[in-house]
Amino acid sequence: MAAAAENSVIIVATRNQGKVREFAHALEPLGKPVKSMYDYPQVPEIVEDGTTFAENARKKAKTAGDLLGQPVLADDSGLCVDKLGGDPGVYSARYAGEGASDEDNNRKLLAELEKQQQGEDTEQPLLSTARFVCHLALYDPATGEFTEATGTVEGWITSEPAGGGGFGYDPLFYMPEYEKTLAELTLEEKQAVSHRGAALRELSAKLNAAARH
Repeated sequence: MAAAAENSVIIVATRNQGKVREFAHALEPLGKPVKSMYDYPQVPEIVEDGTTFAENARKKAKTAGDLLGQPVLADDSGLCVDKLGGDPGVYSARYAGEGASDEDNNRKLLAELEKQQQGEDTEQPLLSTARFVCHLALYDPATGEFTEATGTVEGWITSEPAGGGGFGYDPLFYMPEYEKTLAELTLEEKQAVSHRGAALRELSAKLNAAARH
């Protein structure tokens, strides 16, 4: 992965502005600007048709990396809700349909959980245990190799969304130890506990170890 270290920028295969902000913040210590697919319009939309987060992350990283001839970092992440059998999973970003907004997806999630709540205590604000999962894949077209890492964070889906930070399902993802949703945490707090933060720390450790050999 020497080529990745030699590049003056870090290219992330995403057009999600929330992810771009988190990556830029997490990778700031490397002293390199983070660029996204907005900076490389020649890279087309990449269809995420994998059945796992890992498959989607690898496809995005390889497709963009081969087109640009540079190492590319990609992630696929999503929410897995236990009462919904692990859904929305890899379909998290389009749970309410292609082009769905965060609000659309959140409304559908709550509606699906309300169906599951029939006959249960509807006054209970915590609807189901859940976890966010993030899989990262850094692809180097010079070697054809991937460096990968996975991170998770456990929490609950709450019927009472809160917070104006974050993106996606963050306002519904409640962490009892903080008594807050992910959307109520500062960016620094979220990076310290989030699935993406955990995956980035694991990936950094692997890259540092590889650089020493």
